[in-house]
Amino acid sequence: MGGIFGIVSSENCVQTLFYGTDYHSHLGTESGGMAVLGAKGFYKTVHSISQAQFKSRFIDDYKKMEGYFGIGAIDDETPQPLIFHSKFGVYAVAAAGLISNKDKLVNELLNEGASFGEMAGGGVNNAEIVACLINRGNNIVEGIASMRGAIEGSICALVLTADGIYAARDKVGRFPLSIGMNKNQKCKSYVVATEASSFENLGYELIQFLGPGEIVLLTPKGIKLMKPEGAEKKVCSFLWIYTGYPSSTYEGISVEGTRERCGIYLAKRDNVQADLVSGIPDSGVGHAIGYAMGSGLPYRRVLVKYTPGYGRSYTPPAQEIRDLVATMKLCAVREVIKGNRIVVCDDSIVRGTQLKNLTVKKLWDNGAKEIHIRPACPPLMFPCIYASSTRTTGELAGRKAIRALEGKEIEDPVEYLDPQSTKHAQMIDWIRHDLNVTSLKYLAIEDMIAAIGLPADQLCLHCWLGK
Repeated sequence: MGGIFGIVSSENCVQTLFYGTDYHSHLGTESGGMAVLGAKGFYKTVHSISQAQFKSRFIDDYKKMEGYFGIGAIDDETPQPLIFHSKFGVYAVAAAGLISNKDKLVNELLNEGASFGEMAGGGVNNAEIVACLINRGNNIVEGIASMRGAIEGSICALVLTADGIYAARDKVGRFPLSIGMNKNQKCKSYVVATEASSFENLGYELIQFLGPGEIVLLTPKGIKLMKPEGAEKKVCSFLWIYTGYPSSTYEGISVEGTRERCGIYLAKRDNVQADLVSGIPDSGVGHAIGYAMGSGLPYRRVLVKYTPGYGRSYTPPAQEIRDLVATMKLCAVREVIKGNRIVVCDDSIVRGTQLKNLTVKKLWDNGAKEIHIRPACPPLMFPCIYASSTRTTGELAGRKAIRALEGKEIEDPVEYLDPQSTKHAQMIDWIRHDLNVTSLKYLAIEDMIAAIGLPADQLCLHCWLGK
């Protein structure tokens, strides 16, 4: 998915930019960067963070930087921010999201005479595509609006100019952008970020969620509305279930509170006899706490995360790296596991490989009596086309089950989507058997929607329903 952070201030903003960008490290593992505008003009620094954490890679850079406006990015695909000299003057761009029609747009832009200097992973850098699309407009605001209209997928963008930072949420609000204001009235400044949880420790308070399609200009003097929000809203449900940081809020709804409610719903529909409930660190913990609240079972830690050196095992693009991170970061607590019937809550089952080969195996190897898996969302059936989370249909655990049951690929698995159908039950049982667990029960989609608290027509449910 990636994350972006920006700040406008009347004083040097680099320290806040450095730490604010770092607070998005859970959203990407491949590259990070910062760009600032100061008395000497624009300056940027970009590094790979695949082998080192953001802070360690940028600690020396940020101490040499100086500026009063700045943007930063963490990403899995695109090294950014990038700086461009255009008909609108010099500006820097950071963008978070996915361009599904990337090849088509690149060909269109090449035919229009554009050229691309920044390549990423053998392809054109997403931030450069965004900038070229913006340059089609008569002004930056018009260019941002037309850029979002041309992109299939979802893009939130920050455009750093001499006038301030243009902040633009994607056209249907699939992913968040929030604005904060500093509490020190002597030096007025504003921040904008994917994660509102980045504000508090930096001395800022959340004052505004950008609406779907909304564009604003941030300056030290205030926030100017450049384009009002649109009527359609389709917020990614997975933000609350997994992607978002526990202390964040989206649309005014707490991530941690939602996860607790998911766990409560799981417990209310369950009748399993167990000794304790636990959550797979970190994103399964909130769900498990909710399950403990709803069931009366004690919450205990059967797995603990070695936090100093390992991030999220979900985000690296290569499966072997995801597996290695998951293996090394989770340590089993044998004394808690041995001889117990354990309910294990996780945010979801995507591929199932880590759960099967690493987590479940560790629990059996350390003497678990029974293992009952309770994911906090329904089976994922369709790859995300708006962010680089799930990448192909074939890798999803539900689709592997269908392929095994049917002996072939099923293009439209409509019969398997109905939780009351026999085929759905067969799919769940196949996954349970493949995972080698005592029982498996997913959260119902209506309970997930209720736990989030937004109307279903304001949520993106594509991963589960294919629409």
